[in-house]
Amino acid sequence: MIIESLLDTDLYKLTMMQGVLHQFPWAEVEYRFKCRTPDVDLSSIAGEVEREIDALCSLRFQRDELDYLRKLRFIKEDFVQFLRLFQLNREFIRIERGGQNEDKTGLDLIIKGPWLHTILFEVPLLAIISEVYFQKMRQPADLELGRKKLSKKIEQVRETTEEGLGLVFSDFGTRRRYSRDWQGELLQTLKNSLPDNFRGTSNVYFAKEFNLTPIGTMAHEWLMAAQSLGPKLLYSQKFALEHWAQEYRGDLGIALSDVVGFDAFLSDFDMYFAKLFDGCRHDSGDPFEWGEKLIAHYKTQRVDPASKAAVFSDGLTFPRAIEIARYFKGRIKTSFGIGTNLTNDISDNALQLVIKMTRCQGTPVAKISDSPGKQMCRNQGFLEYLKSVFAKKIQQSKGG
Repeated sequence: MIIESLLDTDLYKLTMMQGVLHQFPWAEVEYRFKCRTPDVDLSSIAGEVEREIDALCSLRFQRDELDYLRKLRFIKEDFVQFLRLFQLNREFIRIERGGQNEDKTGLDLIIKGPWLHTILFEVPLLAIISEVYFQKMRQPADLELGRKKLSKKIEQVRETTEEGLGLVFSDFGTRRRYSRDWQGELLQTLKNSLPDNFRGTSNVYFAKEFNLTPIGTMAHEWLMAAQSLGPKLLYSQKFALEHWAQEYRGDLGIALSDVVGFDAFLSDFDMYFAKLFDGCRHDSGDPFEWGEKLIAHYKTQRVDPASKAAVFSDGLTFPRAIEIARYFKGRIKTSFGIGTNLTNDISDNALQLVIKMTRCQGTPVAKISDSPGKQMCRNQGFLEYLKSVFAKKIQQSKGG
């Protein structure tokens, strides 16, 4: 088994799941798989992926895992009791060999069912597909080369400490990792080598096993679902942020900013949210332009940008993270979530895999993003309508 624990997932899946339990337990959703890497045919691994899915659906949360979750200050007891009975249902997922999905990878994967009972599929499924791909379709990676690359990254971070930069970063790489074993090895190495710079990991299983801080708040699907669950599309971001605040009462206060584009996000991120949330996460578009806009926005809302956090997580390498940290030093607190460049730099061709929500309550939802390649929606008509709604909102917020 590639996945041996239901904790082998990102923290934000569990934090969103708790919010769904308390606020939207009735919601029905659909997710779709997409491979952004061109010219990849995954049809030959469909059978092996199916076997891994069967094994995944046999897992239950263990007593020590539930006890660990209880110790996290933002996890509530009723959620732990729900997880005690929880099991992923095989009926909610199907995988088709040679499926005619839009990326033409020969692997069509559809997850459909109650949001509460499907939300935990995404991260382990992506980790399964990535690891099976590298086991079955690629040459074995050179572990020693991977260790040398990791050592070089550690040295780059140490050099920033000497210049007083104070770079801090976390592992965000579970979804596209080369393998579970490699992720575990590199996390232990980072913990031992960079205790002042390495903040933790989004992976809850490894956080538990290695006594690391679990990192994460919300993902795109929280705001995407609000496009259907909220009273009006125009107010969907405010609806999502308000319900997050109701759930966590000031905890887990990093808001994701690019679901319908950053300008549209800022039009909703008023003084109330600017003061309430600890900061924002960048996941698409130019990071320097994004940071400048965020700092300027905080100033217009009479909030000191230096008191807030800017979390960068879009396809980062260590040189890129260092460049961003230097640029914004002293102006806003920066931290970095580094994914594929940590957990799959060992291979020569990491896959760009995603699973995104495409429908909620039977209606389309979409991610527009600030990077064209990250746009995801299966209904072009809804996508154009969504863009037009928020384009008008941006124009109105600028006095147009």
